[in-house]
Amino acid sequence: MNLLAQPGLVPPTTPSLPAESQPSIAIVGGSITGPTLALLLRRAGFTRVSVLEASPSPFAQAGGVIGLDHASLATLETLGISQAELAPFPSERVTAIHIVDRQETSRVHSVYPGRNTAWHVLNSALLNRLPDTWLRTGNGVRSMSIAGSGQALLDLADRTSITADLVVFADGRRSIGRRLLDPSRPLHYAGYVAWRGQLTGNRAGIQDYTRLEAHGSAFHMFPIVRKNGDTGLDWTFYLNMSSEVFSRLLGGDPTQRTFIRPHHVSPMASEEVISRAYQLFPEAVADTISATTDWYATPILDINPPQQMVYPLGAAHAVLLADALAPVRPNTAQGANNGIEQDRALAIALGQHLHHGADLNAALDHWQRRLLPSVHRALQEGPQLSAALGLGLPLADPVPA
Repeated sequence: MNLLAQPGLVPPTTPSLPAESQPSIAIVGGSITGPTLALLLRRAGFTRVSVLEASPSPFAQAGGVIGLDHASLATLETLGISQAELAPFPSERVTAIHIVDRQETSRVHSVYPGRNTAWHVLNSALLNRLPDTWLRTGNGVRSMSIAGSGQALLDLADRTSITADLVVFADGRRSIGRRLLDPSRPLHYAGYVAWRGQLTGNRAGIQDYTRLEAHGSAFHMFPIVRKNGDTGLDWTFYLNMSSEVFSRLLGGDPTQRTFIRPHHVSPMASEEVISRAYQLFPEAVADTISATTDWYATPILDINPPQQMVYPLGAAHAVLLADALAPVRPNTAQGANNGIEQDRALAIALGQHLHHGADLNAALDHWQRRLLPSVHRALQEGPQLSAALGLGLPLADPVPA
């Protein structure tokens, strides 16, 4: 495949150095942060890059609405991904509707400084731009050690292994990288669940990002283009739920069953959620949930603030990014944005090392010190925003950063 022939793709701005003089980079995770970093590295002139994705079919996966701020949009534009491609519904307006006893009591309009897209639209745009040889699907990492050369040695799910000078873990909330590098920070259930679905069409005529807020729950809607090309309506229903009820309805602990696919949503679970919707929201909202056939669910999780992002590994380095570093609550709208910001800054630091001989340890340390504070802020802000809506467990004493 001639990647540079693709419409809209911006070629690398820095000529590639000979492969033998370049570090080898393994990116673990093929969802948004991983492929974004790979494309930024390609643009910076790197050629020895592998993206290891555990799923055998990442293109087939679907996802919900993601807010991209102006900085993220600008970064994606440097990769040839235009706003028109990502955001066919360009409204910046947010409508917040307060609900008491299933009736609207007030309505507030605000402006989101960015655009909303759907996960599958963004991730497909990224994956489609990767060179064919870079993406290795069905290749989750099983373990990591140090090779005789001093490089990182990754043992993969297909029983093969690869070595790398730099391993970047961008493999999500249940990151094996975090379990290997920073095992003292387990996930904690926050006390509520994001139930999500999509309907064909937009019978309600929703144009803006719309959220209805009833104490202890929230219902969000935004139009999207579905994977089949049809216009649809994406909804997310945030609902308080104890870990005991979650386990009863979905058959597992919320820190282990972190993404629930439609075939795991039992009739008992859907009946419980629909019943709660009719108790909390106007009938039309509950009807939207009831009319959706395929649901997904994501328990909201917290984690203690990380103290580092970079780990020495023999003569190599390992890095944690985005949700692999620290998942943040969705109401912060910072998950994807933090990850893309970390990607951009890391690609710059590595480019300085590759092309100008910058000291790699100093470059990575500076990158870490610049980016960690924004992660800490988002981890603190999420529970505060949720508490204001009555979502989740009561706020605990803050954990020192």
